[in-house]
Amino acid sequence: MHISLSLLQPLSDCNILHFGSADANELFISNLFGIFDSGKLNFAEGFGINTNLFETNVINLAAVVAVVISFVGKNLTALLEDRKKTILGNLQEASQRAAEAQERLNEAKAQLEFAKKKAQQIRKEGVLRASQEVNNCVSQHEERLSKLEEFKQETVQFYQQKAFKQAYIYVISRIMSRVKERLNKGLDSTYHVVVNNFYVSRFTEYNP
Repeated sequence: MHISLSLLQPLSDCNILHFGSADANELFISNLFGIFDSGKLNFAEGFGINTNLFETNVINLAAVVAVVISFVGKNLTALLEDRKKTILGNLQEASQRAAEAQERLNEAKAQLEFAKKKAQQIRKEGVLRASQEVNNCVSQHEERLSKLEEFKQETVQFYQQKAFKQAYIYVISRIMSRVKERLNKGLDSTYHVVVNNFYVSRFTEYNP
């Protein structure tokens, strides 16, 4: 028996890739068996064996594919659909995790920038505070030096006045002694008392 390849054209018209469709499966099977019922097969002597091995293999393969598609198509479609949902779910989860990671990264960058600004602010405040402390120390030191200089001047002035007073008293006492000596030689007792009282009063009134 010889079957022309043109007889398989109805099989090629059936889109076997859409095996998830029940209508396509039924159409494929009906086309397959329609080949045998259409009278296009030329039987020379009843039901014989096809001597064309290639065409026989094609028919056998088409029959097997039709059966597989008919019984396995729906389950395979469901399996692929589940696989598709799983892949989409994984992609969505990965996208969500990537977004969360990016958000955490942005937060970390913001915290780092805030920490840098805070560190710069603390450093500036530290430098300013140190400068103020140095200025305060210098001012206090200058103030202490000024007070020390003032105290020194007061001390020097005090001892100068004391020395001058002592010298003045010594000179006055020497003068008084000389005066007394001269008065004792040339004056009586009454005049001597008057002169002494005069010098004593002048001495007590003196305030250097």
